[in-house]
Amino acid sequence: MLHFQYSSLIDAPVEVVWNFHERPDILQILTPPWQPVEIVRREGGLDVGAITEFRILLGSFPVRWVARHIECEKNRAFTDRQISGPMESWVHRHLFTEENGKTRLTDRIDYELPGGLIAELLLEWWVKARLTDMFRYRHEVTKRECEK
Repeated sequence: MLHFQYSSLIDAPVEVVWNFHERPDILQILTPPWQPVEIVRREGGLDVGAITEFRILLGSFPVRWVARHIECEKNRAFTDRQISGPMESWVHRHLFTEENGKTRLTDRIDYELPGGLIAELLLEWWVKARLTDMFRYRHEVTKRECEK
């Protein structure tokens, strides 16, 4: 099992950052322009049971990715789990923590690559670099939108 974490401090109350994540167009807003991702459907907001379906390109191959929310505690956390997609497993926890009137936003991902240990040894660095790029962008957008 591999782990990834990205965290930043947003100068806005937790409720503001949470409400931003509840926007119906949040995935379009937070998807970096360089990522070949198509949002196919999003149902249920952040609530448990919510579904999000993406179509991503791995090289030139389109891949379907479906995630279901398995946890939601308003203004604190929500978690989604891949139920179909390119990873062997993927659980993404979004944490919102109050720090002196600001919000510590943390994304934690536990995942396994298909192909086992060999794939992890060859690709872990590449996957972590792509995740860092994506979450740096997402957190910058969140800061810009919530710190108004």
